[in-house]
Amino acid sequence: MGRVTERRRVLRIRDGAESHRADTLVAEEPLEIRLNGKPLAITMRTPGDDFALAAGFLVSEGVLGSAEELANIVYCAGATVDGSNTYNIVDVRLAPGVAVPDITLERNVYTTSSCGLCGKASLDAVRTQARWPISDSPPVRLEPELLSALPDRLRAHQQVFERTGGLHAAALFTAEGELLDVREDVGRHNAVDKLVGRALQQGLLPLAGKILMVSGRASFELAQKAVMAGIPVLAAVSAPSSLAVDLADEAGLTLVGFLRGTSMNVYAGEQRIALRARAGDRSAG
Repeated sequence: MGRVTERRRVLRIRDGAESHRADTLVAEEPLEIRLNGKPLAITMRTPGDDFALAAGFLVSEGVLGSAEELANIVYCAGATVDGSNTYNIVDVRLAPGVAVPDITLERNVYTTSSCGLCGKASLDAVRTQARWPISDSPPVRLEPELLSALPDRLRAHQQVFERTGGLHAAALFTAEGELLDVREDVGRHNAVDKLVGRALQQGLLPLAGKILMVSGRASFELAQKAVMAGIPVLAAVSAPSSLAVDLADEAGLTLVGFLRGTSMNVYAGEQRIALRARAGDRSAG
């Protein structure tokens, strides 16, 4: 299958000095996801963890919720004219008895943050398909100091980013700050799908009581994936979108943005943040 990185010859200019050298780039290739043999979606991704990516995508689409609902995932041979395997097409087979959804553009387009659908339609689509209401998740109380430590811990495990500078990452933490998994990809949504897909394959869904940490912004799509996996807390080093905040408010998701150093903005679900009592909130005596 495709490599995670590739080498390219570049002209390097530093302080007026010019030289040619090899540079390491992150690989980007298309992946077509088929469901029971029918085309479902195409995403540009960094090769690796393709089966987990496909499984995680189907969790966010409301198709899969447990490992028992998944029969198998295979690469499709004969993807080119000469019959060779490009390892860029995967076919997901559902277990017997699992309902196959109606695969139409009308059904699936809402998962893309730039789809053009109104916010109401997008929120309704997630609400009607979520299997594990976050309100049913065990209570979580997070110290701000614990959240502040997560970006550095995520960055420390971005192995390919250190070589290329061109990858997003997503990590899964426990409420006590224990790192459970880290995935990298050229697309931040793919990195999250790889995390969720691996959790599904391991029988760990729903991810109640867990924290999803992402290296970039928090789009509606990422908030959607957190809600569909039963994750109660989404933290990002950059800004959320307005629709992501709307979804977080409606679903009860704790959404933290601009998590940098000891600073952060809590856009929704602040009940899970262990705030210090203000002087005016303490009872007299």
